[in-house]
Amino acid sequence: MFGIPSYEIVMMAAAMLGAGAVTGLLAGVFGVGGGSIMVPVLYEFFRLLGVPDEVRMPLCIGTSLAIIAPTSVRSFRAHHKKGVVDMTILKIWAVPVVAGVVVGGFIASFASENLFKTVFVVVSGISALKLLTARESWRFGNDLPGRAAMLVYGLVIGLLSALMGVGGGLLSSMFMTFYGRPIHQAVATSSGLGPLIAIPGVISYVLAGWGKASLYPDVTLLQMPYALGFVSLLGLVLLFPASMLTAPVGARLAHALPRRKLEVAFGIFMLVVSARFLWSMFNP
Repeated sequence: MFGIPSYEIVMMAAAMLGAGAVTGLLAGVFGVGGGSIMVPVLYEFFRLLGVPDEVRMPLCIGTSLAIIAPTSVRSFRAHHKKGVVDMTILKIWAVPVVAGVVVGGFIASFASENLFKTVFVVVSGISALKLLTARESWRFGNDLPGRAAMLVYGLVIGLLSALMGVGGGLLSSMFMTFYGRPIHQAVATSSGLGPLIAIPGVISYVLAGWGKASLYPDVTLLQMPYALGFVSLLGLVLLFPASMLTAPVGARLAHALPRRKLEVAFGIFMLVVSARFLWSMFNP
C-alpha cells in the first residue's frame, strides 16, 4: 500500500488513533478542537507518505478541520451543560467568524507552507507566555470591548483559525483572558466556536484543493477516494473515532482542575506547539 511496508502502516495507524484520543481529550480540557496537536501529527504522517511540501500543510489543516467538526460539537455540548458558556459572545461572533474562515480558505489555495507555520508560531508563542507568566498586566481591559471591536476580533479569530486548522478555542480563550474573563468560562465559551469554524472551513479547504490532485497525479493521498481537495479521508477515518470518545472526558477534567493548573497546562502545550513549528521552518 503506497509502496510502504505493512508494519509501518500498522505503526502509523496506531499512532494516528492515539493522536485522535489525545485530540478529543484536548478538545474537552482546553475548549479547542485539538488542531494544535493534530496538525503537527498529520504533518509528519503525510511527510512519511511522500506528500509534497507545497500541499502538505493545507492538507493537514483541511483534515484537522474535518475531524474538529464533530468533536467540537460534543465538546460544546459537554461544556454547555455546565452552564458557563457565554452565548451572548457566540451570537456576536457567529457571522464575522464564518466570514474569516471563508477568507482563510481562499488564502489557503495559494499560500506558502511557511505562512501557515508562522501563524502557528506567533499565536501559540504569545498564548504560552501569557498563560505561563500569569501576569495580570497582560490585559487589554477589565471587560470585553464594544460590539464593533468584537466583530473585528471575530473576523480575525476566524481567519487565523482557518490558517491554523484549529477550532478557534486557542485564539478566543486567549482573547477573553486578555479582557479579564476567568479561564474556565473562556474555555467553555470557546468550545462553541468549533462548529462555526470547522464546518465552513472544511468546505473552503475542499474547494481550495479541488484542482490540486491533477497537478500531483503520482501522490495517491491527494486522489479520490483518499481525499476530497485538501481533506484527507484516510486521516479522517483514523483519527475521528478516538477523538469522539475522549472529548467528554476532557470537558469533565477541565472543570475539575484548579484555575492555575489549567492555565499552566494550556501554556506548556502551546509552547511545545510553537517550538515544533519554528524548528520545522528551518529544518524542513
